[in-house]
Amino acid sequence: MSVVQTAPQVSLEVENRWDDAVAAKLSPAELLLYRSNLLGRDKRVTNFGGGNTSAKLHEKDPLTGVPVEVLWLKGSGGDLGTMKLDGFSTLYMEKFRALEKFYKSGTDIDAVMVPLYPHCAFNLNPRAASIDTPLHGFIDRAHVDHMHPDALIAIAASADSKALTQEIFGAEIGWLPWIRPGYELGLKLRELTQQNPQLKGAVLEAHGLFTWADTSKACYENTLDIINRATAWLAEKSRGKRPFGAAATPALTIDRRREIAAGIMPTIRGAISAAAEGMTPTLKVGHFDDSETVLDFVGGEKLAGLAALGTSCPDHFLRTKIWPLVLPFDPARDSIEQLAARVKPAIEAYRERYKGYYERCKRADSPKMRDANPVVYLVPGVGMITFAADKATARIAGEFYVNAINVMRGAASVSTYRGLPEQEAFDIEYWLLEEAKLQRMPKPRALAGRVALITGGAGGIGLATARRLMDEGACVVLCDIDRDALTSAEVELRKKYGNDVVASSLMDVTREDAVAASFRDSAWKFGGVDICISNAGIASAAPIEDTTLALWQRNMDILSTGYFLIARQAFQMLKSQGIGGSIVFIGSKNALAASPGAAAYCTAKAAELHLARCLALEGAAHGIRVNVVNPDAVLRGSRIWQGEWATQRAAQNKTSVDNLETVYRERSLLKRSVYPEDVAEAVAFFASERASKSTGNIVNVDAGNAGAFTR
Repeated sequence: MSVVQTAPQVSLEVENRWDDAVAAKLSPAELLLYRSNLLGRDKRVTNFGGGNTSAKLHEKDPLTGVPVEVLWLKGSGGDLGTMKLDGFSTLYMEKFRALEKFYKSGTDIDAVMVPLYPHCAFNLNPRAASIDTPLHGFIDRAHVDHMHPDALIAIAASADSKALTQEIFGAEIGWLPWIRPGYELGLKLRELTQQNPQLKGAVLEAHGLFTWADTSKACYENTLDIINRATAWLAEKSRGKRPFGAAATPALTIDRRREIAAGIMPTIRGAISAAAEGMTPTLKVGHFDDSETVLDFVGGEKLAGLAALGTSCPDHFLRTKIWPLVLPFDPARDSIEQLAARVKPAIEAYRERYKGYYERCKRADSPKMRDANPVVYLVPGVGMITFAADKATARIAGEFYVNAINVMRGAASVSTYRGLPEQEAFDIEYWLLEEAKLQRMPKPRALAGRVALITGGAGGIGLATARRLMDEGACVVLCDIDRDALTSAEVELRKKYGNDVVASSLMDVTREDAVAASFRDSAWKFGGVDICISNAGIASAAPIEDTTLALWQRNMDILSTGYFLIARQAFQMLKSQGIGGSIVFIGSKNALAASPGAAAYCTAKAAELHLARCLALEGAAHGIRVNVVNPDAVLRGSRIWQGEWATQRAAQNKTSVDNLETVYRERSLLKRSVYPEDVAEAVAFFASERASKSTGNIVNVDAGNAGAFTR
């Protein structure tokens, strides 16, 4: 992969995807949604959750029946690419305009105005209005787009922003100096449009692009035209330039990059997730990006200087913090261990810098300082790591920083890149309105921020456990030896839970290298592991004189040695993170109650059970809990019952395979069948904070079997 620090050549222009046949069937509000989705689905136009669109439509007042003008605007916190009609706020324009009587220059007027927006809501719409509402409401055009394309933000973040805007667009596009988004900026934009009625849009310094038109289609096409013109101009002007300086650190091979990321991400995760004594850690999930754009940036000689300037667009640093953390690394001389040793001191230094930033900039009514840990970590030759409360947020933070890289590349190619002044950045990050938005966020689910690795993950119990943990907010790495079953299981979970929160890894639990590789995959994909479910298994039955050494050894390899290998690898990762964790063995009733004709299986399961007890003793000092769930007669969905085991057990019980579930149900004390979901419920308990004071324990999920009582 090339890491020559030259500016990109002419980029592909944003394609016009407007379909007149589709648009002809839509209502005015649906046309706005159609336009919004088209714009939001192209990340060259705007980033996830960024930008907004609006339309001033005439609606019948539900009280008077008289047509009134209504502002439809993407509501606070929505995403243009995926939103539905209920994602728009709707305001009576007459009421919104009347709010201007409350305006007082020189005050934090948005603290006054924003609480009044709900009083302007049309048709009792509960969707919270955006802080950008005035910027749309004060523009006297029917349709308005506000986007964050990298090319335009590069112009907006340049020292010569105004001159560059005029050079590219002449009198078609206006320009406004930096003002924090909100009511005052809306008034300035109104003044600009009134004084220059010929304008098709405006560049807002350090912010983004506004465009407008009289129809939805014309607005969409105007937005694309402005973006494409800026992109082509920027590419032409920056041709052959090296905005990141000479290539100082060549990109390593992909396998080496992932190995290094896996080697340090658990250390980072532990350092930023650790809690005060007696408190529960606030766990975070990681994302790794080694795209060419990232590698170009982290390999450039100007990396440290550009990174220190911070991001420019408010949407960027709200997701990424004002600066990233650059971890010094020379791949030619430094080992992974040396890099990992720098992580904690570097994070501590970042925290001190962030505290200084907070103390310098805080105001009398500022919210308390939030998490002082970095979000973005840049490693020369390796890539970018991001951490957040969940995987999607970590990935999106990385996407935003890629946007910031593109902005730096463009701005530094044609001018001088400038980040937002420190105080301006702080005033947005700690804006009371932003704090109010954070307070509206839903409470995290019980396992949010946790990562679970499940062996035998494509089988009945493994898959049921994955679903149960993901329902509670966990990310899951499915491990299995059956490639087809693993692929099918991953597809099913992605369809239900999304692509961010599930990964798979082909694993033979009897091979040390395969086990280590799966844990390494979990580290670079999610940042580590918190919950390890050892579930891979087989079952066999034979009289002792017919039990071959190969059959005996196979049971021991998978059910005893395999569990040892998984546990050993889990201990290494959990201890490297330093934030505790939970290991759960899926045992069997046969570990406690012997069965005739299954000596190899029962003995291996007994060894597994005793291994868990030993591990509970070793893990306690590190906050690592080890517990066992003992199921019995889980027939449905279980692959071990699809072969000879079912036939052998049916013969032992003098019944047919079809009648086996009935036999097991009737022999239980509770006369109830046991299903994979029942086992998963017990696993979820041990994996959660509800079991934070439980280790070395056994829960039988067998509908009652006196021979397997643990006391």
